[in-house]
Amino acid sequence: MFGRSSSWVGRQAKSKNIHSLDHLKYMYHVLTKNTTVTDHNRNLLVETIRSITEILIWGDQNDSSVFDFFLEKNMFAFFLNILRQKSGRYVCVQLLQTLNILFENISHETSLYYLLSNNHVNSIIVHKFDFSDEEIMAYYISFLKTLSLKLNNHTVHFFYNEHTNDFALYTEAIKFFNHPESMVRIAVRTITLNVYKVDNQHMLHYIRDKTAVPYFSNLVWFIGSHVIELDKCVQTDEEHKNRGKLSDLVAEHLDHLHYLNDILTINCEFLNEVLTDHLLNRLFLPLYVYSLVGQEQVRPPHPRLFIVLQTPTFHQAPTHA
Repeated sequence: MFGRSSSWVGRQAKSKNIHSLDHLKYMYHVLTKNTTVTDHNRNLLVETIRSITEILIWGDQNDSSVFDFFLEKNMFAFFLNILRQKSGRYVCVQLLQTLNILFENISHETSLYYLLSNNHVNSIIVHKFDFSDEEIMAYYISFLKTLSLKLNNHTVHFFYNEHTNDFALYTEAIKFFNHPESMVRIAVRTITLNVYKVDNQHMLHYIRDKTAVPYFSNLVWFIGSHVIELDKCVQTDEEHKNRGKLSDLVAEHLDHLHYLNDILTINCEFLNEVLTDHLLNRLFLPLYVYSLVGQEQVRPPHPRLFIVLQTPTFHQAPTHA
């Protein structure tokens, strides 16, 4: 009996080797003793999550048993529990940063499957973060971009649920397609392209049926509004004092065109049909062609409100002037 008791205590003792299964067991013990976030244990929990991440990255290359233990004890649930306690921006930022580092550095698909199982990652994706906080926004969209880089025919099933028609990684990302911060917009474009490149017909049909029309409609409207802003800048700057602004607007417009080209060259036929229809009728004809033939320039219509089940609401969508 004493031998078993001694062994139990030993498992809770802090291991001298921080990159080991024993140390992960100790970190698990710390989590179980600190399930509620307080001012006193906030820093301890952040450091514990960081240590767990380091061990998992090490285990990915050296010892798969750490992932066995991580999954057996459902340790990701502790991360989610900490997040749901509204424990403050510091914890949110540190958790998002740590998760981003973790998924960036995992190289073996088996390790990735361990992390993506139990749907905890999707729960983090749909968590109601304070996106008015620039740092939280930056780490969140970076986390989504990192996850999108892991998408392939094998991993997409962890994100897209065919039975419930739910794809949080994609639908949450495109809400920020016209975010005022350019780096966020660029990340959203990267995420969408990574999604479109996955040759999973069920997932792509979901995108076409549930999100393509509202997303491409809003995207084309946003590009058209940007074109009008660029045109106004040229027409009102007779003394060429706003060359810097004009240069930025042109660069942004070229980025838009490159993004459209990237989507089209993926060559997903039914997505291309939706996109080209919106480009032709909401951008090329009413703006580019009409201006060339000398007709009065017409502002592209504001996208209609598409009331579609599970259609995302776009953050900071443009308002009709």
